[in-house]
Amino acid sequence: MEYTIDAENKVLGRLASEAAVLLRGKNDPKFDPTKLSGNKVVVYNIDKIAVTGRKMKQKMYRRHSGYIGGLKEEAMELVMKKDSRRVVREAIMGMLPKNRSRAKIIRNLTLVKRGL
Repeated sequence: MEYTIDAENKVLGRLASEAAVLLRGKNDPKFDPTKLSGNKVVVYNIDKIAVTGRKMKQKMYRRHSGYIGGLKEEAMELVMKKDSRRVVREAIMGMLPKNRSRAKIIRNLTLVKRGL
């Protein structure tokens, strides 16, 4: 099945948990954790997500180049300006199981910055 979620004025964590449940197929009565659901999820208007508190300035996104001293840190505010899809994708990835099925599940996620 294909689901669409409008992210406008939705809190990031609640949006991510809703998308993760749909991607895994946990909303289906025939849910089986060993099988892929095949559900596709499209999340649009992600430029307009709501973030509570001071996360925009305080939450840091980290990545490492693999070289010594290669840790890069950016505040959520900068990441949202560059590519807001990264923020939503990382939030959803954190709510998926940390095993081989994660990469296959995340392929069924489509993120659109503006409306459909």
